[in-house]
Amino acid sequence: MTGEAEWGRARRRRPDGRLAVLGERDFGWFFVGYATSLVGSSMAPVAVAFAVLDGGGGGTELGWVMAARILPIVLVMLVGGVVADRLGSRRVMLGSDVLRCAVQGGFAAALATGHAPVWAMAALVAAWGLGEGLFIPALGASVPALVRRKERLPDANALLGLARSVSMVAGPALAGVITAGYGPGAVLLIDAVTYGIAALALARTSAVGPVGPGGPTGEAGPGAGGADSMSAELRAGWAEFRSRRWLWVTTVQMALFNLLVWAPFLVLGPLTAQRELGGARAWGLVMGVYGVGAVLGGLLMLGRRPARPLAVATVASLGWALPSAALAAGAALGWTLLAASVAGAGSAVCGALFDSTRQRWVPAGVLARVTAFGGLGAFVLGPLGLAAAGPVADRVGVSRVLLFGAGWQLLAGAAVLAVREVRGRGWDGPAQPPGEAAPAAAGVRPGPGGGPD
Repeated sequence: MTGEAEWGRARRRRPDGRLAVLGERDFGWFFVGYATSLVGSSMAPVAVAFAVLDGGGGGTELGWVMAARILPIVLVMLVGGVVADRLGSRRVMLGSDVLRCAVQGGFAAALATGHAPVWAMAALVAAWGLGEGLFIPALGASVPALVRRKERLPDANALLGLARSVSMVAGPALAGVITAGYGPGAVLLIDAVTYGIAALALARTSAVGPVGPGGPTGEAGPGAGGADSMSAELRAGWAEFRSRRWLWVTTVQMALFNLLVWAPFLVLGPLTAQRELGGARAWGLVMGVYGVGAVLGGLLMLGRRPARPLAVATVASLGWALPSAALAAGAALGWTLLAASVAGAGSAVCGALFDSTRQRWVPAGVLARVTAFGGLGAFVLGPLGLAAAGPVADRVGVSRVLLFGAGWQLLAGAAVLAVREVRGRGWDGPAQPPGEAAPAAAGVRPGPGGGPD
């Protein structure tokens, strides 16, 4: 059966088949472990934020600590993509889970003993970010290999997004309560345990090796020999990335979103919650309700295939403007929660559609590297945004920074929708520019030099 036929059938299947992908052994085990670790991961940022604030830090110190997590992600992501394509996503993800388990356990111990100055917290979250930088490209490449029936790939992405959304509900709300009652160290200890569970579940899956021609093998991929080969593999991945206008345009959009919208929200949101909304519990509610919206958005996406996925994803991303606007306006907690729920729903829709589109159109043998280039672009300005949000807000005011971010998100979304390759991108070929590769599901591989045939 051709890729086009499989995907067409996927758009027409019965509702009771939407969860069938969970019956596939490898994806089922991975889903259990990943969903468990997501709960801990969504709790940890709340704990880290209030560990810094309770330790006497302010917005500037919190921004530096949060930036220390993002910077290693930016620095190692490209290497992580090459390593995942060479050695296999499973090995890389296992190593990342073990590393993050150890780091979060160490962080919890440091807080429990009272030996956690700001510089030590920054060092620990940097090690946490190192593990994430390795995990992200491996995850992006692993999903197509874990799902044996490719027509189920969109539902697999929707379910992974739904798990992330559920964790956004449970994690921040639990973190707020546990942090208030037992301190942030307890939350970080729970996070360490969830990473351990994820590693055990991932170990039960079959080896997910390099996903180049011939599929997963569990062996080292082609060109696994040294710095020259790594440079060549990075160039091949870059050629695939830059050949797709829809991919790099949306990556630029996400880079500026992280700089101007999300980073200020993450730094100034807890600060505003502490000053005006009631502290840790209020911020936990805001992020938890964001997760409720994302759950609803994830449920909406199961079994649905809009004809123009990237156009729908871009429209959905406009919702991210609302929480910043609510905080900037000094809205009551109820209105801020409503804004967060709309943004959460948009995030789930946007994420599921974009992931499926990338996995559909990027050849499997370079998917981890292309994912890494996209992730690098999205994250690269994040540390600057996190570090600058506090000082800029001290100079011009918290409300102005947040309001600027909300306005930027609306303008950026309109600009992205004006790009034909984004507006017209479909599942099976509309808006395919000359020279771009056909869908990856149809079996097309990179041409000479890593570019499309």
